[in-house]
Amino acid sequence: MELRQVQYFIAVSEELHFGRAAERLHIGQPAVSQQVRRLERELGVELFDRSGRAVTLTPSGKALLPEGRALLKALDALTVKAERLAAQDESTFRVGISSALGRRLDDFLDALPASGAGTRFEFQTLDAPTRLAQVRSGRLDAAFVRGVESAPGLHLLTLWHDPLVVALPAAHPLAARGRLDLAELAGLPLRLASREANPVLFDTVTAACRKAGFEPTLGPPFAGLQNTLAEIGAGGAGWTLVYPAAAETVSSRRIALLPLLGEPIAVRMFLAIPENAAPKRLELLEATGAEVRRKVAEEKRKSSHD
Repeated sequence: MELRQVQYFIAVSEELHFGRAAERLHIGQPAVSQQVRRLERELGVELFDRSGRAVTLTPSGKALLPEGRALLKALDALTVKAERLAAQDESTFRVGISSALGRRLDDFLDALPASGAGTRFEFQTLDAPTRLAQVRSGRLDAAFVRGVESAPGLHLLTLWHDPLVVALPAAHPLAARGRLDLAELAGLPLRLASREANPVLFDTVTAACRKAGFEPTLGPPFAGLQNTLAEIGAGGAGWTLVYPAAAETVSSRRIALLPLLGEPIAVRMFLAIPENAAPKRLELLEATGAEVRRKVAEEKRKSSHD
């Protein structure tokens, strides 16, 4: 038995005329007659009495009519609920983030255009490889990620560039400067994540040091940002670089945070999304990314005039 057969049965029972039922259903009358006959054979009963000039329901047809209507009503309820769930799923955005986004996450949310006003976000804090893997698998719709330049199967939408801030012991003579020339750090050991752990950051920083005229001397192994800052603050010789959002969370008076003179050392922040993302969603994210970039550029211009 097919649902369309039940739909045809209900239409004929309400119209009591195969031609009018066919017009109501926007199909040919022979198709209606054929499918109702097939339904009768499958049920083993006659649903309509066709012997007279008018079509009438048989006792079996009258008895089965409430069940047929209930079946179609359940189908309508199923369809409405499925559409509602689909709309809810479309407006829910599952995003992987790092713990060092800070106010930039607010900037991103503020930049959503009016068309994204109903979007509901669910955030998960994960390491970068896991974020990318879960976007590929469909468990996440997008992920904020830096430290990559390509990600097979994903589209990387540039959001902003993070200018890195120097962190060094507050007791060091250089800490009294308002800004540092990178070359002034040539004699201090650099505490940085290994190239294996973060190739883009490692290559970006070492290239900037070489451009400044020195080969960086790598200090003790990087022990994570918080541990490394604690060791530097406790008197360990060296310096490291901190993302701006992470710098806002550093409260130790033993650590000095200083921007660099001249061209900053910057790492791009991307939003990784599937290459086959829905066009409407891609359009929304591209518009958001453009607004974030505009806002960050405006902040940069203002700070340069201050």
